[in-house]
Order: sequence, then C-alpha cells, then structure tokens
Amino acid sequence: MSTPPLLVIAHGSRDPRHAATVHALTRRVAAARPGLRVDTAFLDFTAPSVPQAVSRLAADGVREAVALPLLLTRAFHAKTDIPAVLRESTAALPPLRLRTADVLGPSPLLTAALERRLSQAGLRPGDRASTGVVLASAGSTDPEARAVIAEVAREWRRTGWHAVRPAFASAALPRTEDAVRALRAEGIRRIAVAPYVLAPGFLPDRIARGAREAGADLLAPVLGAAPEVAGLLLRRYDEALRPARRLLSA
Repeated sequence: MSTPPLLVIAHGSRDPRHAATVHALTRRVAAARPGLRVDTAFLDFTAPSVPQAVSRLAADGVREAVALPLLLTRAFHAKTDIPAVLRESTAALPPLRLRTADVLGPSPLLTAALERRLSQAGLRPGDRASTGVVLASAGSTDPEARAVIAEVAREWRRTGWHAVRPAFASAALPRTEDAVRALRAEGIRRIAVAPYVLAPGFLPDRIARGAREAGADLLAPVLGAAPEVAGLLLRRYDEALRPARRLLSA
C-alpha cells in the first residue's frame, strides 16, 4: 500500500510572503520524509484552493490522504471552515478518503520554534531570567482558542522567563503594544515580542508595528519554516494515520 499523501491546508493571504513561507515549510516537510507526497492548498486568496487540490489528488488515483490544517489553535477555521470545504470537495469523489489531522498547537515543538526565533533575533541564553516576553498571536473570537494561548504563555513562563504575557493582533485584548507597555511599567528592562504566527501577512505586520511603537527591545521573526514546525506537521500526519495502522495489524 502506498503512503497516503499529506494535504496541508493554509489560510491564504493577499500578501505573497504568506504563500512563499507556506511553500518553504511544506518543502521542508517533504525533504524530511522522502517518498511522502506533500500538497498545499489555501482557504482563500491563493491558488490552489482546497477543492482544486482535492480534485488533483483524486485525478492522480489517490484513494486516501491526510488533510492537515496549518493552524495553531482550534478556532473557527478548524471547527467549521475546513470540515465544510472538505465535505464539499469530496462529495463527488467517493473513492477518495480524507483523514483530518489535528491543528498544530499547543505543542512543545512550537515553544522550541519560538525560542529559536528569539535566539535569531539576538536574545542570548543568559538573558532569559531578566526578559519579559509578549506571546503575540493573530487573535480569535473563539474563547477556547484564546484560552489555549493564555495557557501556552503560562507554561512557557515556567521555563525560566521573567514574564510571558499573551497578546492578540485582532478580536481580543490586549494588543501587542499594550502588553509591551504593561511589562515596561512593571519595571522589566528587556522585552521581547515573539509572534505566535506561522507566516507573514496583515496581522503579523500589525504585531510588528505594535512592538516597534511600544519600544520592544527584540522582535522575533514568524515561526515560518522552522525545523520544529516541519517536524510537528509530520507528527500530526502520523497521528492521523494511527487508527488505520492498528486496524491493519489486528
């Protein structure tokens, strides 16, 4: 039996940096797992769309694949948009079975990727105990998603940072600039902003603008094609296939 392909479903953006970053990530995933077909689709703005990508898989004779939402939390896109578009896309393609993998977060691999990006921005290991970090996410109206971000911040704080505070670029408060100013008001002398986002675009630009306006000392790059993120995609892919493996071995 051939290895089921992986279909990575990204949000999409009018900003060309978004698609370029997503493709860099999926190339890294494919390079890490020789023989695995990795396709990419976008919910909006960018081609191929999810229906186009699913149709291409079916036309190539694929009978089973794993659809992986390139999302950090289970918010509206993961709960509603992606299941709906996958149902519609496969309705006329009964031979194609799609398994849906879990969203990426939360995961220690994402925390490791955040720390990699902070290091690339200039933060040294010895700075940890004296640094306050703003964990800046895109934001969501979904209370479950916001609670996950808050819990990620709490858990990350326990690894030795002076403070870690969540912030949101949209749909929730505080904004990045407000979180930076609050940490400064508490007397924290070094403040770093760590964008908890996967690719550049409108909301990551808002995070960066807020960090600059509030005078943050360091701004990390987006998570992008960090090796930890690529490894996490493969972990979610393998997890999605585990029930099938158990059946085959029974």
